[in-house]
Amino acid sequence: MPVILALLLGFQHALSMLAGVITPPIIIAGQEGANFDSETAQYLVSTSLIVCGILSSIQITRFHIYKSPYYVGTGLISVVGTSFAIIPVATGAFAQMYATGYCPTAADGTKLPCPDGYGAILGTACLCALLEVGLSFTKPSVLKRIFPPLVTGPTVTLIGISLIQSGFEGWGGGSGACFGPPRPTDGPYALCPQVGAPHALPWGSAEFIGLGFSVFVTIIICERFGSPIMKSCAVVLGLLVGCIIAGATGYFSSSGITGAPAASFIWVKTFPLRVYGPIILPLLAVYVVLMMEAIGDITATCDVSRLEVEGKLFESRIQGGVLADGFNGLLAGLCTITPMSTFAQNNGVIALTRCANRRAGYAACFFLVVMGIFSKFAAALVAIPAPVLGGMTTFLFSAVAVSGIRIISTCPFTRRNRFILTASMALGFGATLVPNWFSYVFTYAGDNRAKQGFFNAIVLVLETGFAVTGFLALFLNLVLAEEIEDEAASITANDADAADDREEWARIKHGKMEGEGSDGGEKSNDLEAPAAKP
Repeated sequence: MPVILALLLGFQHALSMLAGVITPPIIIAGQEGANFDSETAQYLVSTSLIVCGILSSIQITRFHIYKSPYYVGTGLISVVGTSFAIIPVATGAFAQMYATGYCPTAADGTKLPCPDGYGAILGTACLCALLEVGLSFTKPSVLKRIFPPLVTGPTVTLIGISLIQSGFEGWGGGSGACFGPPRPTDGPYALCPQVGAPHALPWGSAEFIGLGFSVFVTIIICERFGSPIMKSCAVVLGLLVGCIIAGATGYFSSSGITGAPAASFIWVKTFPLRVYGPIILPLLAVYVVLMMEAIGDITATCDVSRLEVEGKLFESRIQGGVLADGFNGLLAGLCTITPMSTFAQNNGVIALTRCANRRAGYAACFFLVVMGIFSKFAAALVAIPAPVLGGMTTFLFSAVAVSGIRIISTCPFTRRNRFILTASMALGFGATLVPNWFSYVFTYAGDNRAKQGFFNAIVLVLETGFAVTGFLALFLNLVLAEEIEDEAASITANDADAADDREEWARIKHGKMEGEGSDGGEKSNDLEAPAAKP
């Protein structure tokens, strides 16, 4: 493939995944997460782009493990990006850390930056990544039996639903102290993002809602009227339009951009790696979800690349992709970034351009690394107003929920499967809508940190909607026996009345024909009995 063509196609791949790559570090570094300053947030966005470029090249290259039948990587244009699944776990963990004193707060209750908490999330994520690495050596058929769509579908759905709240809060002006509830009326956060910021307004102001809608409506317009390439990059184009409007109306602050260094790279900032016990179980659930997402995404990439989706070579690609996914999660933590996952955003580019050449994939990796190194670009992304980012992330997070619904739709809706979905999603929806429902169960207030950590772990799992849904669905799927149910033979209300309907239409038709025959002998064929309903 010519170099120029590879660069053009690679740039399209990079644009298609850009929004997904930058969103998690911005949210985790913000007021819902570690409350980092803009300089640290810029570093995390830059590092996320760099690490995504480097780790995507591992998936694309496909390394053979010496003297073994195993591989690392898929050998396809399987790009990776920062996982959305970590966001609800991280935000829940930070809320607990601030509540228990693990993270510092000021005398007036203001949350201070918490690098120790962020380092604890990274360290725990590195440890939990070993689960996916170990499962990668299991046959894909076995993995699909243990973690079928009945388990992963509702889990992914709950991840998307829990994230939509964050997107909507940002759409209204921000998800930090200016949001409340209740919405503050005085103090430094009476306006969003804070008093003294450019064009600061109370949360939920019409101007903020309009900015978010400018992004959302642009995405819809691109889907309706745009070219195929525009449709693939609709989210980025929507973000661009929102930024142009925000810049023209004075919502941008240029201080962070002008003060940012010219270049950045991995480990410019570091965080102390620790293991935080309460998030081990939720992160294990995250890696199970990432593994099953990787299997689905790799299958889709093989399909759009017109490669076989069964057989030994396909299973080898699945094994290599899952192993690389877990290995990338470990490397990402060591590179100061939260877990990575295999992305499917670029599959649309492959289908539209009909190009699955790995040179285009390497070109995409190159552009991602370049974007990350030039930290002015990351600073501009961090400076995007919360309503603009909220309009984009609401769409992205809803797409995650819809992906889960699509996975659920592949399951036969037998009585057993409906029961499992109902039981597991009941607790998941409840924990998402009432996130503090389990906060007051344990009343221990002693000095035993291990005991307190154990209680915190239970609370965090039961207050993380997708985690409790995933674990309960996994348990019920293993203990409830399969049922033999022929739903095709079941009689619906329409089927039960079909015979009576045919008789009634035959009587009406016969009466009509007799009436016309008495008037002139003419017969009408306008009325016909309806066919039997299937």
